Amino acid sequence: MSTQATAHVAPQGKTAPEQIDNHRLSGHQKSLIGMAIVGNVSEFFDLFLIGFIINLLIETPGWNLTGFQSGVILAGAGLGTVLGSITWGRLADVFGRKHAFIWCIVVLVVFTAGSAFTPVNGWVLLTILRTGVGFGVGGLNITSVPFVQEFVPAKQRGLLAGLTSVFIPAGIFLGGLVTKYLGGPLGWRGLIAVGCIPIVLLAWARFIPESPRFLQSRGREREAKEAYAWAMEIPVEQVADLPELPQKSSASYAVIFARYPKQLLVVALGSFCFIMGSFTVQSWGQTLLGQSFKFGAGTVATLFMFVSLGDLLGRLGSAWISDKIGRRWTMFGCGMIGAVGALIAAFSTRMVTSDGEIGNAGYVFFAGIFIVMMFGDGAFGILNAFGGEQFPTEARSTGLGLGYGIGAIAKVVGPYFVGALVGSAELSHEVVFVPFIIFAGLLFLGGVVYLFARETKGASLEDI
Repeated sequence: MSTQATAHVAPQGKTAPEQIDNHRLSGHQKSLIGMAIVGNVSEFFDLFLIGFIINLLIETPGWNLTGFQSGVILAGAGLGTVLGSITWGRLADVFGRKHAFIWCIVVLVVFTAGSAFTPVNGWVLLTILRTGVGFGVGGLNITSVPFVQEFVPAKQRGLLAGLTSVFIPAGIFLGGLVTKYLGGPLGWRGLIAVGCIPIVLLAWARFIPESPRFLQSRGREREAKEAYAWAMEIPVEQVADLPELPQKSSASYAVIFARYPKQLLVVALGSFCFIMGSFTVQSWGQTLLGQSFKFGAGTVATLFMFVSLGDLLGRLGSAWISDKIGRRWTMFGCGMIGAVGALIAAFSTRMVTSDGEIGNAGYVFFAGIFIVMMFGDGAFGILNAFGGEQFPTEARSTGLGLGYGIGAIAKVVGPYFVGALVGSAELSHEVVFVPFIIFAGLLFLGGVVYLFARETKGASLEDI
């Protein structure tokens, strides 16, 4: 790795992390953040694309998908995410953030490629393959958040680590864009194949070193100093002493349950509440707009492009404001406003007349899910970064992965719940009311839960 100086004076600080805190954000640090952003966008583009594909398959001859089958396919990706979050979090603490990040990409691409060859009406096989895709995706944010956190200044950590999640909605935007303009020419198999693009990230990752804090925790102090030097773009000789690390046992799952039960509960319950509504909207929103409120496929794609932009702005806003007012109040505000959006979506169904005249109900429903995504899902601009800050370095990925993984059970429950309500019946506006009332209550509860977390705004990772 390069340690060539771009400045003659080393940044001030008694330790390497203090130097990072007093140094400008370097090109190398921006490259790491950029890789994490592109990785999350491209991988979640593949995950969210299945929502558009389900809408296409429902109308594709030979598939004859029911609401139940559609829900099972969507829930498969959620199940994979749960398993992936828990597994990759632990692997990142054992083998390193970089290695886990790379293997997440490999798993995603392999199962995505397999999905493109699913036979007609092979919804069971597609469910299995999408579970594998979810397994790869589940580790991306869990590994990339600590990866970035351990390289950047404390005063900007909320925003910079949050950026790894902020641009994930661009994946939905790209999904809508690709579906609208390439859905016809490529077909559903071609759309899935586009999801293999993240393979190019493997070349980018070759130029990024392992986290210096992880390296030091494994006794690899020379490599840790080289990683700090790479981050600040200074010679390794100018890197200050490494901070002393307390001697702690390996952060196994048992250690997380025994030593950090409160942190685990906050992350798990809070994640569940926010995921339940937002992921269900991500996975079922396109189908509900198209089938329940009778929007055409092109219009659905366009509307969800707007949803993705609102979500992106919400995530950027939560990441930025968390360094101003604190993480806890940011999460609380997102939960409250997101709950209002869910209520608007629920009561939009009351605008449909008794003879089935939809009128403006579809646009009111769209407004509701727009608010849910901008604030309820927008909270993910800081949610995982905040969750990772609840645990010390040797437990950061394991604790975040376990807590988020438990909470991500909502990615299975939510889509399946809506699918079960639909069953084999035709999709209609009537299936919207009950789940969105429940989502409103969960978003409210999630905002309250994070008030019990430890505020970490501006705190050094060594002090956590």
